[in-house]
Amino acid sequence: MMRQDFRWAVRVYYEDTDAGGIVYYANYLKFFERARTEWLRAAGISQQQMHAEHQAIFVVKSTALDYHAPARLDDELIVTVVVERLGRASVQFTQQAWCGALLLASCNIKVGCVDALSLRPSAIPAVILHLIAA
Repeated sequence: MMRQDFRWAVRVYYEDTDAGGIVYYANYLKFFERARTEWLRAAGISQQQMHAEHQAIFVVKSTALDYHAPARLDDELIVTVVVERLGRASVQFTQQAWCGALLLASCNIKVGCVDALSLRPSAIPAVILHLIAA
């Protein structure tokens, strides 16, 4: 499994900030979610195709998020994605948000695969597991 960071750029817009012009804390989860989606795309995984062909979807099981420094309106952030652990039915990620050399937020996120109809845990389809591990 590759331990290389996937990097995705995002600009901070007015809608991302609070009254003080600082990124609202919950929006880091949106940035992390978007970066994971782009990481999946870069790995050749379409979540819509996974749902249609395998009746499987990814859901967030847990998050642990630490804030280190504020981001502000118009900042360009780099959000990283690293697979820490790949299980039969789950993926553990470490993600970080950076503004230049300044670490803004770091997060451990566990994503589980579930059956799209029952929402019960399900093995990650073999073809998807292979693409994640590549």
